[in-house]
Amino acid sequence: MRVPLDGLPDRVEIYEVGPRDGLQNEKAIVPADVKAEFVARLADAGLRTIETTSFVHPKWVPQLADAEELLAALPPAAPGARRPVLVPNERGLERALRNGVTEIAIFGSATESFARRNLNRTVDESIAMFAPVVERALAEGMWVRAYVSMACGDPWEGDVPIDQVVRVATRMMDLGCAQLSIGDTIGVGTPGQVTALIEALVAAGIGVDRLAVHFHDTYGQALANTLAALRAGVTTVDASAGGIGGCPFAESATGNLATEDLVWMLHGLGIDTGVDLAALAATSRWMAERLGRPSPSRVVQALAPKEQ
Repeated sequence: MRVPLDGLPDRVEIYEVGPRDGLQNEKAIVPADVKAEFVARLADAGLRTIETTSFVHPKWVPQLADAEELLAALPPAAPGARRPVLVPNERGLERALRNGVTEIAIFGSATESFARRNLNRTVDESIAMFAPVVERALAEGMWVRAYVSMACGDPWEGDVPIDQVVRVATRMMDLGCAQLSIGDTIGVGTPGQVTALIEALVAAGIGVDRLAVHFHDTYGQALANTLAALRAGVTTVDASAGGIGGCPFAESATGNLATEDLVWMLHGLGIDTGVDLAALAATSRWMAERLGRPSPSRVVQALAPKEQ
């Protein structure tokens, strides 16, 4: 039953992160041909933006060591569809360019502790590392997204002040990025904090149309936080099919917001996503079989065929 609420957008763009952020935290090494089929199934279900992989050193994320093989196996993207890849540095950008990538993402941190654990650099050093990456990417005509992680809390530093997040976010956007994804990497945020953070980012000059949100469901707050973000004007939401993934550099980070759970809520609010929920849930069940465990998504579980 679709019952709209006032003050919400008519359409939401789902930025699907399952093939990258989802699979990078799975213990199983998924073959490249299975990943390619996963991406194709997600696209067939109506997802237009799918982050496919990362050009990070395989020593750090062995699950994504097959990035080139995967990209070569993917069918052509539909017109207007995006298939960004994560690049950590200039070497990663070189690999992306050699493989015909036209959209990339960089991944920064709002806290010093996570910057050192994830990038082995301070926040200042990481932004200095990203500057030539973004400059060259823009010169090559690429679309660039910036992630800022630990935006709602950090397992080593505790609460993260909103003004600290805003300072890092504005510096990354000043590099020339087109979109900023605010990440609650360990899932501790609540709706009031999310609303205040988005308002502070907009007040700092980052248009709400350039913002995206990336929630983890550690404390069951991902959908509530998403609704708060929608009320604040955000129209791009990150999610992972089947709720797979987390963060390999922060043990307290559990699964991403499940794309199916997000779509169920959005469709119930009368918000268009372009996604076929039944096809998406079937895709997540298919991937769960290959991972050897049930999908954590509540909607995937609810829509599963019942045994006779």
